[in-house]
Amino acid sequence: MSFSLASHEASSAAHPLAPYGWDEGWEAEFTPYAAQGLLPGRVVRVDRGQCDVVTPGGTVRADTEFVVPRDPLKVVCTGDWVAADPGGDPRYVRTLLPRRTAFVRSTSSKRSEGQILAANVDQAIIAVPLAVELDLGRIERFLALAWESGAQPLVVLTKADLVPDPTGLSYLVEDVETTAPGVQVLAVSAATGEGVDVLSAVVGGGTSVLLGVSGAGKSTLANALLGEDVMEVRATRDIDGKGRHTTTTRNLLVLPGGGVLIDTPGLRGVGLWDAGQGVGQVFAEIEELAQGCRFHDCAHGSEPGCAVLAALADGSLPERRLESYRKLLRENKRIVAKTDARMRAELRRDWRLKGAEGRAAMEAKRGRIR
Repeated sequence: MSFSLASHEASSAAHPLAPYGWDEGWEAEFTPYAAQGLLPGRVVRVDRGQCDVVTPGGTVRADTEFVVPRDPLKVVCTGDWVAADPGGDPRYVRTLLPRRTAFVRSTSSKRSEGQILAANVDQAIIAVPLAVELDLGRIERFLALAWESGAQPLVVLTKADLVPDPTGLSYLVEDVETTAPGVQVLAVSAATGEGVDVLSAVVGGGTSVLLGVSGAGKSTLANALLGEDVMEVRATRDIDGKGRHTTTTRNLLVLPGGGVLIDTPGLRGVGLWDAGQGVGQVFAEIEELAQGCRFHDCAHGSEPGCAVLAALADGSLPERRLESYRKLLRENKRIVAKTDARMRAELRRDWRLKGAEGRAAMEAKRGRIR
């Protein structure tokens, strides 16, 4: 290693923003803005058109007025790296640095816009509570969005102390592992400390985002990782294990063992947003089986020589997995069709063909009845 490169790496490591994820790549991205006298910073919280930005001189409150794009996916978000005014009252975020990853879901609005939940995330921690029955379909949905974001998913089964039987707990972990191929699954209890040290080691570098439904124990888990009660915690209802939204904003927090954590509010809905590749990665075994189908455009419905249906018939592919795969593909196709004219045309053509097939089947049935 040359002296100049070693010095450059040392300067990045010694940078005041290094604990927040600052590295050589961000330093290079920021070079043009440094020449303009702007300050680098990372967004640690956003609310009401303003954000808290941690800069080399400390955390400042900044207005996002200059970053108000038409595209809702380009608004300032927790985890963003930005160029901000060096001083003044008020201060402004002038621009966003290009994102490396972005966790996006579809909104519940009729316009079906995308909503960005966190930016520049390396790991997506999906918190799943063991206080209620596992919802494998919801886990698959979270995983699809996580893979699509560019982050590495990690499933954490929280409240493991509520399953005292080690054998029963191992079966639950195995069920989720089958649902999440290529993803690490950890059983953790913030109450007893079980698995917290392992999770701390896993998330000890880079940026992690904590995701899950209300009552999943995200804030309790965040406190366990932070080593102190930073996030407010509320009890869940005994009747169904659900909780109220304790976290109301997305907060970026520095972990004592290194790395940062973005805690998020509980998600009631997890709609896909152009997550075709993510769906394919969640159901990698089905995608692999599909390569053995006789027809390259096989829909795995009733086509001859379908390797997927063969696996379903011999029991090596669970029917629940195939149904979940089909459901998420249909949903993703619909959301993409709303923003993609070509996809909309293909969807309409499929509907017309299915309609024609249905009418033909009805006519044939009527003919047989007569």
